[in-house]
Amino acid sequence: MNEEDKKLLLKLAREAIVTHFKRQEPNINDVMHLNEEQGVFVTLHKNKQLRGCIGFPEPIMSLYKAVIEAAREAAFGDPRFPLLTKDELRDVEIEISVITVPELIKVNDSTEYTKNISIGRNGLIIRSVHGSGLLLPQVAIEHNFTVGQFLNCLCQKAGLPFSAWEDLNNQIYKFQAEVFSE
Repeated sequence: MNEEDKKLLLKLAREAIVTHFKRQEPNINDVMHLNEEQGVFVTLHKNKQLRGCIGFPEPIMSLYKAVIEAAREAAFGDPRFPLLTKDELRDVEIEISVITVPELIKVNDSTEYTKNISIGRNGLIIRSVHGSGLLLPQVAIEHNFTVGQFLNCLCQKAGLPFSAWEDLNNQIYKFQAEVFSE
């Protein structure tokens, strides 16, 4: 993705939040060319601390529409945080992660995951009958995780025991992300 399109998507994400306060829709004229269906996450940081993160791991809508929805949900729908206020918005930095289609990691033994996951390159998804969870690639870098720690935290995010990744009935997917921020 070129730098101009990244700037347009960041502007769109902020405008999606601002216009939500006004009960309006953001102007999409400049971004309608970004209509390929892609997975995307919008992360909000306030004072370098997580303030909201919501997205779509699968390519279910055009990129510009997904950015609008994810930005609004990160601001007003992330159950871990109170609704974002107008006053807070000026202190919020927006980060967008455009992600590839998740790919199932096929292994015969759980110890093989360490060979198939690259810290800083791969984000992870776990899908289980008991829950699912996702961690973006930058999470492992921010916390200086090993592959094992990354997998444990992924399970925790899904509400599963730390070692749930060792159960081959639970599926682990990997994906990459193009990450950019204000």
